[in-house]
Amino acid sequence: MTETTTIPAEAIASADPNAADHERAGLCQFVIFHSAGEMFAVPLEQVKEIIRVPDVVRMPLSPPALMGLANLRGTVLPVLDLRHLFGLPPVLSDDASRVVVLDHGHPVGLMVDRVANVVTVERERLEPVTQIQATIDTELLTGMIKEEDGRGIVMVLDVSKSIGRTFAAQDAALCLADVAGPTALTLEDDAADGAADEDQLVSFEVDGQEYAFPIGEVQEIVQLPAAITQVPGTRGHVLGVTTLRNRLLPLVSLRTMFGMPVEAFTDANKVVVVSLPGERDGEALSVGVVMDKVKAVLRVERALVEPVPAALHSQDGHSDIRAICRLDEGRRLVSVLSADAMFDVDELRALRATQGDAGAAADGAAEGDATMSDATTEDAQYVIFRLMGEEYGVPVEAVQEIVRVPDQLTHVPGTPDFVEGVINLRGTVLPVIDQRRRFDLEEAARSDRQRIMVFTIHGQHVGFIVDSVSEVGRIPEATISAAPDLSGSRAKVVRGVANLTAQNRMIQLLDVDCLIEPAADALLPPHQPALAA
Repeated sequence: MTETTTIPAEAIASADPNAADHERAGLCQFVIFHSAGEMFAVPLEQVKEIIRVPDVVRMPLSPPALMGLANLRGTVLPVLDLRHLFGLPPVLSDDASRVVVLDHGHPVGLMVDRVANVVTVERERLEPVTQIQATIDTELLTGMIKEEDGRGIVMVLDVSKSIGRTFAAQDAALCLADVAGPTALTLEDDAADGAADEDQLVSFEVDGQEYAFPIGEVQEIVQLPAAITQVPGTRGHVLGVTTLRNRLLPLVSLRTMFGMPVEAFTDANKVVVVSLPGERDGEALSVGVVMDKVKAVLRVERALVEPVPAALHSQDGHSDIRAICRLDEGRRLVSVLSADAMFDVDELRALRATQGDAGAAADGAAEGDATMSDATTEDAQYVIFRLMGEEYGVPVEAVQEIVRVPDQLTHVPGTPDFVEGVINLRGTVLPVIDQRRRFDLEEAARSDRQRIMVFTIHGQHVGFIVDSVSEVGRIPEATISAAPDLSGSRAKVVRGVANLTAQNRMIQLLDVDCLIEPAADALLPPHQPALAA
């Protein structure tokens, strides 16, 4: 006799209090659901819960069956599409669609068209799959449940085999780290020696002009907070103080400091958190400088950096600008700012001391607006960029520089289709990869927001075109979990997932060394000096 009990999907529990009694009575319980007109089942003890279809973040280089990653109460949940697993026609999810969360050693979600009910079945009514092996791939099934009317059949899924076989095909590829040898280490050492004659800068724009700070002085870049506590009696360029990770941060406007027209703040405004000399209560002093927008991370030859002309110094011999970079054969000038000369350390220290209570009161509001919240000084710093609306992060030390996409690239015959071409980057031939094509994403037209992020992958400089670079910030280590291992070796490119629940953000952290595969690496244009124009 088959007993059928209909239970609302959201009410299904992960443990059945009567499971022991059912086992002794020779009964089995299953969750029944529909997909593409067929009925499937999984044992109830494998079901943790059933939820509505959540928003997902797509993983790069993953099979179509992996819809993406979702946030399940602070846990990263991989979500699979049952239709793709079985090669059934795809369909858009609707109000009836559900995700069955299964225990696969770790939670795994399975999207189905709709959940029907929970059934309790006598063990002897489970039919073997041998009689249908000729027409159906029974490797993914553990049995069948025949309806009492003799017309319906419910197929019992072997979840482990369904997942394992689908993603096993991805295991053939290797990342560059698997084949790198001593030569790669030697090349990296050579590259490091060459970097000694270069300066790395983070550049920004204010009123159409480009400025920069040395990257060593930039702690992080965050969004302009909504809550700023104004301080009476301060100079006009001081916007006030805010709280950033339980410490008070003075905010200043570079526009006002340099006498530029005042404009209303927008989402494009960023706060560059700059280190200053001196400490207070053992804590390094810093100040937030409000800029119009982020420009790029630059690696500049020191020969192109010139001291500021004496005529630009103030009467006391100091200047807010320490140097000027001549880029693009002098057509682009970047003013390198001097934080030491710009700010009165004693004034900022006094500002923080007198505003302790006000800053603590604003802590809750301002903390929610920080780009990367709840970090500590040990938290790693990442450059965050976007592709098709998804956010990705790479360690800031892995980024050599960030440059604009030139109007034209030189295409090289015989290279993989994701290689856009090569450019002349300060006398060096730089291969450029379209990251959308590399991740099998929909292509997009060129735009002013796109950037080339330059990495060194085992000794070779490679540029990757991304939709935009949004920020530089610290990600709390506690928010990072290992990437799901469902998508095989190709997805080693994602080494972790930062689940920032308070900000409703999920950032996939990439392993730069695995952005290109060995076979593709061999087809890249050789790394060599470019001919002089």
